[in-house]
Amino acid sequence: MDFSQRLQQISANPDALTQIGRGLEREALRITPQGGLSAQPHPAGLGSALTNKWVTTDFAESLLEFITPVSHDVDSLLTQLSDIHQFTYSKLDQESLWPMSMPCFVGKEDDITLAQYGSSNSGRMKTLYREGLKHRYGSVMQVISGVHFNFSFPDEFWQQLFGDQAEQERRDSVSDAYFGLIRNYYRFGWLIPYLFGASPALCGSFLNKSASELNFEQVGCGTYFLPNATALRLSDLGYTNHEQSSLKIGFNSLDQYLEGLQRAIRTPSEEFASIGVKVDGEYRQLNTNVLQIENELYAPIRPKRVAADGEKPSEALSRGGVEYIEVRSLDVNPFSPIGITADQVRFLDLFLTWAVLSPSDRMDDAELECWRDNWNRVVLDGRNPELLLKIGCNGERLTVQKWGQRVFAELEQVALAMDEAAGNDSYQQTIQRLKTWIDDPELTLSARLLNQIKQQEGIGRVGMDLANVHASAIKERDFAFYSQQEFEQEVEASNSRQTEIEQSDTLSFDEFLDDYFADLK
Repeated sequence: MDFSQRLQQISANPDALTQIGRGLEREALRITPQGGLSAQPHPAGLGSALTNKWVTTDFAESLLEFITPVSHDVDSLLTQLSDIHQFTYSKLDQESLWPMSMPCFVGKEDDITLAQYGSSNSGRMKTLYREGLKHRYGSVMQVISGVHFNFSFPDEFWQQLFGDQAEQERRDSVSDAYFGLIRNYYRFGWLIPYLFGASPALCGSFLNKSASELNFEQVGCGTYFLPNATALRLSDLGYTNHEQSSLKIGFNSLDQYLEGLQRAIRTPSEEFASIGVKVDGEYRQLNTNVLQIENELYAPIRPKRVAADGEKPSEALSRGGVEYIEVRSLDVNPFSPIGITADQVRFLDLFLTWAVLSPSDRMDDAELECWRDNWNRVVLDGRNPELLLKIGCNGERLTVQKWGQRVFAELEQVALAMDEAAGNDSYQQTIQRLKTWIDDPELTLSARLLNQIKQQEGIGRVGMDLANVHASAIKERDFAFYSQQEFEQEVEASNSRQTEIEQSDTLSFDEFLDDYFADLK
């Protein structure tokens, strides 16, 4: 069947399109009123960063991460995220949140304190993993922020698509479908940085040798930009792992993906071996392999399954197949107090549904690299109206606009089906608004942000202005989904859970690590 036939088949049951599961993870740096990176530890009023279900830290003590539960309603999802921001602001004293993906105002590497998770073995391992990232890539690169979007189709969707199946057959069919989606994401997902990339400029501290071939222009004191860039966060100037470039992790099946991932966490790295694991009695990293653990794999999209206690991500996937996917290509939206908007969420709904229903041929390593090249072109030069993207390795070349129009023509069909299922026109409104961005690159987030950076002569001034506007907007609203009491109860509960974990340890830290990595020996 082709895309239109599959869409018609799915649309026969409205629940297949209205019961989509979504979750958000938004990262944000805490900054001082003067615009510097916060040197304060994770606020005690937010509870335990190890166990709080809504607010934690990412790489650094100053890098907050806000996590929503799974929601089946877009407005509820964004209201939950707004409430989490509101509670967090109530505990930040005079600090605010940096509104962009690319940090500024970061002095030395040592100004960044690694995230701390208490004295338990699991908490110490989380910090040690970050110690390894610091030694491998540097701390400044690790405080680049993003928004992760977790997405799953409901059982009704798979029932409409596959009909009645035995449990294992359904599990395999769903995993195969998600990997088809992932391949199409690599083929066409460059639309996401084109539309929503919001890192067209960066501070000079991020420029390295790879930048010498790029024609950066300067504005103000130390802000550099590429005229048509969309998402430098996704380029080699952002977070990248050159050691990973040699890994061949395929997306043709769950077995192929898991085999490649297992190979990666077992492949020794000469570069990382030079760092050492334990030097003068102090750990520097978990091990010297290309990946310390699976989470170190950089990827714009990941297949996921909720893991049981003590279960590694790949073990969960092997046990139960793919349950959802995690989209990792979204920059923080600097114009939203919570880093993302309803139009962005709805576009991802449309795009990911289109990607799973569209034909998706198997993809070898060479073809994957060709598609990655398209992504890089869009990241560095996506608003150039003359930019040509390849269709595969040998196909015709099209401009972003021409190709975008082709994709949007089918996204409009998905929008109509979703709106008919829900009884409104929200998705059609979204697609019509964003369609104008395809035709006019000046409407994209990166263009709007770059114009402000030029007008105000630098990232710093724009960032501080937006941070203050967003802080005021969040503080002035009322809780709408959760209550202050619910957040306070979670703070207390999270502290209790951390204490229980710390008191339940029976192994020394060395023994704990030996046990965790026993299967790698």
